[in-house]
Amino acid sequence: MNSPHKQGFFKNLKHDLPAGIVVFLVAVPLCLGIALASGAPLFSGIIAGIIGGTVVALLSGSALGVSGPAAGLAVIVLSAIQELGAFETFLLAVVLAGVIQLVLGFLKAGVIGYYFPSSVIKGMLSGIGIIIILKQIPHAFGYDKDPEGDFSFIQLDGHNTFSQLGYMLDAISTGAIIIALVSIAILILWEQPFMKRIPAFKIIQGPLVAVIAGIGLNLIFRNMPGFTLQADQMVSIPVADSLVGFFGQFTLPDFSQLANPQVYMVALTLAVVASLETLLCLEATDKLDPLKRITPVNRELTAQGVGNMVSGLIGGLPITQVIVRSSANIQSGGRTRASAFLHGVLLLICVMSIPKVLNLVPLASLAAILFVVGYKLAKPALFREMYRMGKEQFIPFMVTILGIVFTDLLTGIGIGMAVAIVYILWNHYKIPYQFDPKDYKPGSPVFIRLAEVSSFLNKARILRTLSQLPNDTHVIIDASRTRSIHPDVVEIIEDFRHNAKTRDITLELQGFESSGAPDPVEQFGHIVLKHQTPSKGEGIFGLSLNRKQKEHAKSN
Repeated sequence: MNSPHKQGFFKNLKHDLPAGIVVFLVAVPLCLGIALASGAPLFSGIIAGIIGGTVVALLSGSALGVSGPAAGLAVIVLSAIQELGAFETFLLAVVLAGVIQLVLGFLKAGVIGYYFPSSVIKGMLSGIGIIIILKQIPHAFGYDKDPEGDFSFIQLDGHNTFSQLGYMLDAISTGAIIIALVSIAILILWEQPFMKRIPAFKIIQGPLVAVIAGIGLNLIFRNMPGFTLQADQMVSIPVADSLVGFFGQFTLPDFSQLANPQVYMVALTLAVVASLETLLCLEATDKLDPLKRITPVNRELTAQGVGNMVSGLIGGLPITQVIVRSSANIQSGGRTRASAFLHGVLLLICVMSIPKVLNLVPLASLAAILFVVGYKLAKPALFREMYRMGKEQFIPFMVTILGIVFTDLLTGIGIGMAVAIVYILWNHYKIPYQFDPKDYKPGSPVFIRLAEVSSFLNKARILRTLSQLPNDTHVIIDASRTRSIHPDVVEIIEDFRHNAKTRDITLELQGFESSGAPDPVEQFGHIVLKHQTPSKGEGIFGLSLNRKQKEHAKSN
């Protein structure tokens, strides 16, 4: 059978349609909540979700990524709207941010995403999983003061992630708890092997059944005092009186502000942060993909750029690829980008035609769905796996998780990256040689083999090692396995050569002409080259020697 990415756009419809429905259900409250957290009109979040699901999905090369308004941008959007003074002026900045992303795509800046360590990406996934669970617990208990999509530690309602759990206990809703428990039971049932063997249940996804059950219980509880859900415990889409009223919710940017320098600063900030968040989510989504497909990163930046231009032009929030919706897509069985496209189409159709039906969906049912998404992102097995890989992987992984839980997505990733970089620098410092004066045996040569890549990061270690060498010894520095040597390292060795004369040290250099360093004859003058058996047609270091090198080798 052909792999999904080689088939037509709708060839996997039996998988992509159910997944698209689940992503749509998850996306609705997130779009609204992020708009609320951003201080923007609620409908602007819906617009961004529609554009992310349709325009970006059609242009993107990501098989399973889903784009829409991002929680990571909410604080930036909130301050930008206040700074620019009008939402229409902010929309102009969104359009210009899209233009900048297009330029970044054409300049092939997407490769930046490949420079994030795997430990940080896995930490990001687990951190998001934990924060999803923590943020959804209040919604499952019926405490909905903080909007969906607010994933920062310091919340929009003035509380934080953990204090929210305390306030939740003072506002428990029996109806919401019952709906959440029934929804969780349905989702667990749908995960059982015997359910997966029933053909009908392969098409009808558990999350869809959970939402339908939630709507049914909501209607039943309307006539039961003590169980009735309040308006803020359900999805709340703006309802237009007519089609004209629906399109009246779209807003145009204020192009008269093109000369305003603040607009360009906001646009640049949005473009950089949105691109970074997209690339991080892209990397994480590819890791979750069961088929391990690789998304073309520059094409993704271009798609996001077009999406933000369109979203800004019609009144939408800025767009990124988002891991919560992408994870829900993967875990619901999505196979291709058709599932993301279908979620966008469903969003458009439903907010136009049946917004009142959507407003019957309890947030407690959606909390149950997100519990499962969060658990699958932060499975205990992943923690055990990272622990077994050693502290160099486990510590950046855990720091990223804690950073995300106690700050926000981008700050947490930044903290995790800082720790990972410290380990990288430390590993460069610990180059694969060690000289301990205590182990030195008089009369034996001291052999130092340089690393495969000797960068300027190795300077401290090399200086320390050379300074510890005892006087009146024979020192061999071998670069025959080194592919490149930074000029700073060459300079250190040159300084040591001069210093060695005063310490009665005989210095022998091997393999420098094949390592990318300057010609050792020209750089060091008379040096000792240790002859090795060459391969046929090659010099002593596996490369053809020039005439000067051959003459020098014979003279020694």
